[in-house]
Amino acid sequence: MAPELPLARLQHFLQSIVVHGGTADEAIAAAGPAVDPDAVILPSRTLTASERLGIYHGMYLLRMEEALAADYPALQHFLGAAAFRALVSDYVKEHPSRSYSLNPLGRHLPEFLRVAPGRRRRAFCHELARLELALSEVFDEVELPPLTAAQIAAVPTAAWEGARLVPIAALRLLELSYNVNEYLHSVQSETHDHPAPRRRRPAWLLIYRRDYRIYRLPLRRPARDLLTALIAQVPLGQAIAAACAAPRAPSESELFRWFRDWVASGVFHSVKLAG
Repeated sequence: MAPELPLARLQHFLQSIVVHGGTADEAIAAAGPAVDPDAVILPSRTLTASERLGIYHGMYLLRMEEALAADYPALQHFLGAAAFRALVSDYVKEHPSRSYSLNPLGRHLPEFLRVAPGRRRRAFCHELARLELALSEVFDEVELPPLTAAQIAAVPTAAWEGARLVPIAALRLLELSYNVNEYLHSVQSETHDHPAPRRRRPAWLLIYRRDYRIYRLPLRRPARDLLTALIAQVPLGQAIAAACAAPRAPSESELFRWFRDWVASGVFHSVKLAG
């Protein structure tokens, strides 16, 4: 009778088989002779111990693909099933799941796409992945109450110049070089069979969540510059002065409309007064 294998060694053995990047037989061979599969895995009526291990080995990559497809459906659509599966296989070799949850599995995928050699349309895929990662991050962020009219009214007029607007946590601001937002919209809509063609087009996008619903708001560059300063909690007077000194300075009505829309959208959480 084979000696009983300590639990920690058995767990390590099974994990090394499951996550191995080659075939099941290669995974078992790579585990070495220290553990005999037949000594720790019972056969079934139709499968050997090695074949039963092979089922879990084969399911691992499918589960990783399923998890990443849930976070990157537009990227999967753009690449196609076979190319996306190959991407997942390469990615999990470098960034295997190391958490009890699969939620953080795809957080390195945009950067992986940016530097991975041999990828077709790499720049577009990188930006599309950045957009979908931002959506996942915003979805998982804590829900903070938005700034209210009563909070705004409580701020003395003289205090607004030095006031800092505190953004909600569920917010991301992206600068993009391709029309990835348009492509994502077409994939999500009834036109997914004829998605928007890939185009190089500078864009700025505000992504935020309110009442557990995610919104994507395209911005013009002057609005993006001002909102970037406010999110960084630059004092309001200083941020507005910089916006008005820019080559394409916004009008007073534009400034008013931006603030009205951002506050109404729940982009800000509170006002922090100087001193």
